[in-house]
Amino acid sequence: MRYDIGLSIDYRYDHPSDRARGLMRLLPRPIAGIQRLIDAELVIDPAPDTRHELRDFFGNRSTSASWHEPLAQLKLTLRARVERLAEAPSLDLSPPLHRLAAELADVRDLGPLSPHHYVGATPRIAPDPSTAGFARDQLTPGASALDAVRGIGAALHREMRFDPTATDVATPPARAFAQRRGVCQDFTQVMISCLRGIGIPAGYASGFLRTLPPPGQPRLEGADAMHAWVRAWCGGGTGWIDYDPTNDCLVGLDHVTVAQGRDYSDVSPVRGAHRGLGSHSTAQRVDMVAL
Repeated sequence: MRYDIGLSIDYRYDHPSDRARGLMRLLPRPIAGIQRLIDAELVIDPAPDTRHELRDFFGNRSTSASWHEPLAQLKLTLRARVERLAEAPSLDLSPPLHRLAAELADVRDLGPLSPHHYVGATPRIAPDPSTAGFARDQLTPGASALDAVRGIGAALHREMRFDPTATDVATPPARAFAQRRGVCQDFTQVMISCLRGIGIPAGYASGFLRTLPPPGQPRLEGADAMHAWVRAWCGGGTGWIDYDPTNDCLVGLDHVTVAQGRDYSDVSPVRGAHRGLGSHSTAQRVDMVAL
């Protein structure tokens, strides 16, 4: 499946900001055998005084920019064409959950895909007895690691309600889980906490999700959204699998990956700092069109 993806993010400041700088992770990443980036361009307006393209430790494409003159507004525009490849169905080769720790101990690699980076506390996700207890309650005797991932994801989908007014970008996963409400970021970080609590290495993916209109209704421009989902390591034979707890499904042709990391702090689409007075407003628009 090929997609044309358009993203625009607009910032408006009450008063011009001085000496701003930012880091943008908005360019889709190539993934061998899964996702091919055909073309991409990120336009920054006004143009920054300095701009650098780089890749972080996890292989995410990032753009660093800084402005030396005051900014009254800022617009980021992404245009990309991506081919999302279908993954062949496979048997569940993951070990029983009680054997996963032994397979993890056999991994000697510490590269970006090493599961060892995804088992302990990370900047946004700390050990939590409540999510660990919830995860253990979903396990069935003899469950494989993949069975556990699917079962916990389905249980969270039943328990939590999608509510964009309940949380913000800084809400800890423990609070989102306690109130059983949130958005895709909250579903994802709560599930990561659940999986790590029972010994399954888990990380965070950000990207785009194609949304389909109701039958008989036209597709609305700008109706798609940036999205988040979970990556879980299910043993040496299975490796990493991607699961979307917000929609209770394995990630497939409707998902396009932008960045991968341990939690939201590693993949936040835009982060930075500026000096100024007052507040600012933000507007975002995404179009994901199947070709």
